[in-house]
Amino acid sequence: MTEQNAKIRLGVVGAGSLGYHHTRIARDLPSVQMQGFFEIRQDRAREVAGELQVPAAPSLDDLLGRVDAVIIATPTSTHEAVALKALARGVHVFIEKPIAPGLDAADRILAAAERGGALVQVGHVERFNDAVVAAQPYLDEPLFIESHRLAPFTERGTDVAVVLDLMIHDVDLVGSLVGRPVERIDATGVPILTPSVDIANARITYQGGAVANLTASRVSVDRMRKLRIFQRSGYLSLDLANGTGEFLRLRGDIPALLPREAAEANGSLTVDRNAAAAAVSAQGLEALVERIPLEGDREEPLRREQTSFVEAIQGRRKPAVSGREGRDALDVALSIESRIMSHVADSRPTS
Repeated sequence: MTEQNAKIRLGVVGAGSLGYHHTRIARDLPSVQMQGFFEIRQDRAREVAGELQVPAAPSLDDLLGRVDAVIIATPTSTHEAVALKALARGVHVFIEKPIAPGLDAADRILAAAERGGALVQVGHVERFNDAVVAAQPYLDEPLFIESHRLAPFTERGTDVAVVLDLMIHDVDLVGSLVGRPVERIDATGVPILTPSVDIANARITYQGGAVANLTASRVSVDRMRKLRIFQRSGYLSLDLANGTGEFLRLRGDIPALLPREAAEANGSLTVDRNAAAAAVSAQGLEALVERIPLEGDREEPLRREQTSFVEAIQGRRKPAVSGREGRDALDVALSIESRIMSHVADSRPTS
């Protein structure tokens, strides 16, 4: 670990859409000495260096020789090769999701980190979403979670199926909210514009009885990133795209809604329960429910995520999403993909 107050010499590998923003944010973090970025496409490297005024390294080895940590924002198929090079030098790595294209590759990354004494954090940025952060005080053993993550088609991310491209965000996020091992997975999906699955739905049952229904599409007309969480204490509706939400819970001061035993215990039977019920009927949902708005401090989630990585290197906290957690999310996502492919094969008509 690095000394707590020491600045971290940081670099970024990859200057695509996400790598660009990682470079932009790291450049301005007060706890970071930005050493530059490496991008294999020379024209893109010149473009980003000019826009952000951050030096482009001539090679990956050159960048790795000057840093304490790197952010890997390259295509998934290259994550292992870049991570292993960094970890062999004892360089801490932040790897954008998914950690790797397969579990064997993920295991090799984790083994290399252990040998090199370096940290691995995985980029599941939705854990740092304003709405998710604001919802934390109200979460209480979710029983049912529903997510919709829909996006129009772009070429970005099409090196993997939509499950690894988009749904894995919710696989990780929901798994962290439930906090229980997966017991059963059912899934279906369809390839539409690419050879791999472009729209998918998965139903995940966790030990203890919680259930999640996840839908992801990269061929939708409109964008949507919503999460709905149902628990005994109430209902949370989170708009991840806007970083806002609300927590709805039943008011406890309505005699008409109290069980008779509870009403007798607190003396509320002296209140005209019929009158209270009439008031509820007249006012509708607002008479039943307390609405608590959820909104964070509007800090950019990617900045919050990078800060957590730096603090983990400094020994101030554990990695927000450890390499092991990233592997677990990948394991579930690959299981979803496997069940989708089995479902597609089983549903084909026979001649």
